[in-house]
Parts: sequence; structure tokens; C-alpha cells
Amino acid sequence: MAGVMPLLTVNAGSSSTKVSVLGDDDAVLSHLDLPHPSDPEVPRAIGELIEEFNPAASVHRIVHGGPRLHGAVIVDASVESEIAALGDLAPLHNPPGLALLDHVRRQSPLLPAVACFDTAYFGALPEEASTYAVPLEWRQRFGIRRYGFHGLSHESAARRMSDLIGRRPEPLRVVSAHLGSGCSLAAIDGGRPVDTTMGFTPLEGLVMATRSGTVDPGALTTVMRLGALTAEELDDALETQSGLLALAGSGDLALVLQRSLQGDKEAELAISVYVHRLVGGIAAMAAAIGGFDALLFTGGAGEGSAPLRAATCERLGWLGVRLDPTRNEKGSGDRLITGDRLPVVAVITAREDLEMARQARLVLR
Repeated sequence: MAGVMPLLTVNAGSSSTKVSVLGDDDAVLSHLDLPHPSDPEVPRAIGELIEEFNPAASVHRIVHGGPRLHGAVIVDASVESEIAALGDLAPLHNPPGLALLDHVRRQSPLLPAVACFDTAYFGALPEEASTYAVPLEWRQRFGIRRYGFHGLSHESAARRMSDLIGRRPEPLRVVSAHLGSGCSLAAIDGGRPVDTTMGFTPLEGLVMATRSGTVDPGALTTVMRLGALTAEELDDALETQSGLLALAGSGDLALVLQRSLQGDKEAELAISVYVHRLVGGIAAMAAAIGGFDALLFTGGAGEGSAPLRAATCERLGWLGVRLDPTRNEKGSGDRLITGDRLPVVAVITAREDLEMARQARLVLR
């Protein structure tokens, strides 16, 4: 592994695929924003990058690592089997992520593959945050606990947040908002996650593009009984037919925002519900760490929607949040959108690939 060690990072999301080739210094040698992992274009494009750059390893984002996969690991048959067994807990992510991992291995059998898990960052959550008040048998037999997700994004963004404001991460209290097709919050104290909104699966928490977020379990059991739904039908409804799509007929936040500004009542309700849950979640994360020094927005919607950030921060004034309208609406890349006085608010570009590469190099070396 001496000399230049380019790494191919493969990030299979719920609606798109991001693929990068990074050099030793994290220089981006190539980057592709590709369609859903199931699109035939994706494996073809990955194959072309392997031929062009001859990477030292491929690094794959896997959303759910379950109770045993707590950190980056070189993939072997047992790891692959474990990932496959967790497919039902992250159906929008684990199966397509595993499919791309298999494709790369078939194309380049000698290329080491490293799996990085979104759940790993939250593996050491305090027990009061990770434990559900459900029967002990469920917790022991089925591993029911809060796993948390988007860990690669939250960890990377929080580290860059501390660099942005020129403070060491140890004393910094951060609320991290990853807002994309999937959405989650994390409360981070001194670089250590203390709480998060996603739970046993990526369904819990905030309203998302097509996922419901938190729903009263009693409502779900009622729908199953009265609607004669199977567990599979309920899963599909909550994963792919809910969220903004259910409220406004579209899971595209930018489109729903635009319609709401034009007076579309369904879209107005959808945005109101979305922001209501988001603001309440941010307040809950702040409570978990005794207030916050920094609030960061990352992910496609977090980075790309100034109106969403403005609507959210307007309702957080009681926590000392003061947005600078000009900074919020203009600029690019990692930046503060408030003054320098704490608490600051920042936009951080989602770079799971940086965290994936960092973890992979530790494993490979």
C-alpha cells in the first residue's frame, strides 16, 4: 500500500448513487452522480472507473450493520452474509448496496472491498438513548434498539464543522441535520454522538421524501387489522408511499416548496408538517446535549434549500439562532450562514466519501 493509494468509494443511496475516486490526500480524482443503484448505468460507470484508475480498494457505504458490525471491515463471505441478513431492516439501502458490492467483486475479484456502516457511529450511544421501553425478550431475541443512521455523514460534517469555526471538536456541542431523501438529526457532544432521530430502522424520526418518520405504533396495528395489510404491505407503504409523497403527491422537496409558495394547500400542509417535525427534533437534540454551539445543515435538501433553512431557523430564535439572510441565500461549499457568535449555523457539503476513505485506510493499513 506504499505510495499513492487511490480508493473507489461507492455510496448507494435510496434515490441515487455517488461514486468517487480519492487520492491519498483526499483529492477527488473523479466523481460521478449516478441514478438509483438498480440502473444499468451504475455498474457500467463503476467498471470504467476501475479500469481507468486501478484503485487499491473499493469502499462501500452499507446503511445497516446490525448488532455485530460496529466499524469498517474488509468484506469476506461472513460479512457479506451478515449484510444480506439485515436487508429487511434497511430495504431501500442494504440490498442495492450489496448488489453493487457483488458487481465490483465479480468484475475485479482481487480488489479488496471495505464496507463502512452508517450505524457504526452510533454504536456507543448512551443506553438511555439507545434503549426502547419494550419487553426484554424483544431486546434480547430480536436486537431491538436504536441503531441510528447517516453516521458517515454526521461524523464527517461534525468534524468539518469544528474546522470551519476554528475550534477543537472536544468542547463543541453540535446538532447535525442531514436532510435529503432520508432525513435524520444527531446530537454530538465533543465529537461523540449522544442521541439521534432514526432508530431500529431508517424509518423513525423526521418526515422524509417517501418515508413516514415516526408514527404512533397503535395507528399501524390498527391499519393492519382493519385494512388486512400484511407486514410486507405495511413496510412498503411506510417506506415508499409516505412522507412528502403522501402529503403533497411528490417526494421532491424543492418542488413541494415551490408549490407551497404558490398557494398549493397540500404542499403548504406538507411543508408545515415537515418543518414542525424538524424544529421539534432539533430542540430535542439540543436538550440531549444541554444546548448547542453549532447547528449544521447537510444533505441535498439541507445544502440546497435556503427557504427550508430560513423557515427552520426562524422558529429556533428562542434558542439563540439568528440567520443572516444574505449568507443563507448566497454562497457555496462549507460556510457559516450566521455571524461568528455562538450558536452558529452552517451549511456543510455532504461528503460521506471522505469518512469512508478515512475508515478504509485505517483498515487497509
